[in-house]
Amino acid sequence: MNLVMNWLDKAPRRVLVAICLASIGLLAFGMYLQLVVGLEPCPMCVVQRYALILIAAVAGITSATGRKGLQITGLSLLTLLAVAGAYVAARQSWLQWYPPEVVSCGRDIYGMIENFPLQRAIPMIFKGGGDCTKVDWTFLGGSIANWSFLWFCGMALVGALLIWRGTRKA
Repeated sequence: MNLVMNWLDKAPRRVLVAICLASIGLLAFGMYLQLVVGLEPCPMCVVQRYALILIAAVAGITSATGRKGLQITGLSLLTLLAVAGAYVAARQSWLQWYPPEVVSCGRDIYGMIENFPLQRAIPMIFKGGGDCTKVDWTFLGGSIANWSFLWFCGMALVGALLIWRGTRKA
């Protein structure tokens, strides 16, 4: 534990770059699952992707700044985004463990394009089209939502630790 705290003290910018790269890697893996494996993202998956995009952007920008006040603000935003992403992932995990009797997560993307005018279809596409309760892929017994929850919690914890260490030194 002391090794982790020393690393957070000495290299907070590197930690932020690692969070940024981890977020980009998770997004790339999600795109791989969608485009290569053929899994269709559900609306909750899309929200988690947006959270990862924002976390990557905030972590990248915060790592580039040297001003303490901006770093604390960026870390606070990063932590808040990670907690929001963890909430959505936890809710999706709950739905997967206890699926409702009627599922209404969205429509098929191609069906939306064929049945609706383009100005209505584009916003629908960004809502996702898969079933939020369906478990299409697992790794070590955890679904995508379960793993997303763990990643978001880890990012929130690291963000909170960086805030705590940064305010304690000030």
